[in-house]
Amino acid sequence: MSTTTGAFIAGGIAACGAVTVTHPFETVKIRLQLQGELQSKQEAPRLYKGVFHGVSAILKNEGPKGLFRGIGAAYVYQMILNGCRLGFYEPLRKGVTTAIFKDANVQSLGVNIFSGAASGILGAAAGSPFFLVKTRLQSYSPFLPVGTQHGYKNAVDGLRKIHRSEGVKGLYRGVGAAMVRTGFGSSAQLPTYFFAKRRLIHHTGMKEGPALHLASSTCSGFVVCCVMHPPGTPLKFRILIREADAQLEDTIMSRMYNQTGNLYSGVFDCLVKTVKNEGLLAIYKGFTAHLARILPHTILTLSLAEQTNKFMRKFEDKVLPPTIKEKI
Repeated sequence: MSTTTGAFIAGGIAACGAVTVTHPFETVKIRLQLQGELQSKQEAPRLYKGVFHGVSAILKNEGPKGLFRGIGAAYVYQMILNGCRLGFYEPLRKGVTTAIFKDANVQSLGVNIFSGAASGILGAAAGSPFFLVKTRLQSYSPFLPVGTQHGYKNAVDGLRKIHRSEGVKGLYRGVGAAMVRTGFGSSAQLPTYFFAKRRLIHHTGMKEGPALHLASSTCSGFVVCCVMHPPGTPLKFRILIREADAQLEDTIMSRMYNQTGNLYSGVFDCLVKTVKNEGLLAIYKGFTAHLARILPHTILTLSLAEQTNKFMRKFEDKVLPPTIKEKI
């Protein structure tokens, strides 16, 4: 096992690899969610008609650069978010498990879910300013604009202008919605990954390696999709409520981050105004685009994290003194 610092770095690097692949879908999702903001369905122009049309329209008018707007801020955000998620999950789990059961090796579903949610919430709070500027960079388009347009030159320029005009409070606009949304996803991601990994080893005899990592991360990605996004078919009432809440948070989060305080006074105000002006289905905008992003992103992050952790352990074996290696 890597040190906490090593796991943080390894998790962040893995997430950066994943976001390089999935960032274009995030750009399309954000524009779909901002499209027709506070307008009735009849009045709102449909500049982006779905995932593939969105990708095509952005490529046609802005080129590949348009799909990768905000990628620099996304890298920093992923380093912080998934560094915390993957780096702090195991120390948290062991600490809480030891405090409750007096044995760090005990596997408790409740403790695992708590540790996943807590590490994700911590990462979302720490990385919020970078998610804020990433969202605003991605929403900007000189050809097919949706939502509030900010026109930042880059992430540094965006952070500087936000701090100058909105203060420190402005840098953390929308952080509450982000913490709730990330808490949902993180409570499922790592617990289901390690659970699937243990079950696959026990029942199928799979050995440690890329095939096991891919299968386990696919199971985790599917569960994260189910937790964070409601399917089109009816499910049991309590599951539906939980999933609808998570999807709602995602749409509200995009809008809270993109505005400058001129449209919504808070999360609840954003929800009420969105539903009142655009209808209940407005909270599902960008649903398909987010599914197209979240599944491969989870699979790539967790699969790559196994490899980056392996390299990090080898590096630490070479540089750390024996007294420290005995403790990890």
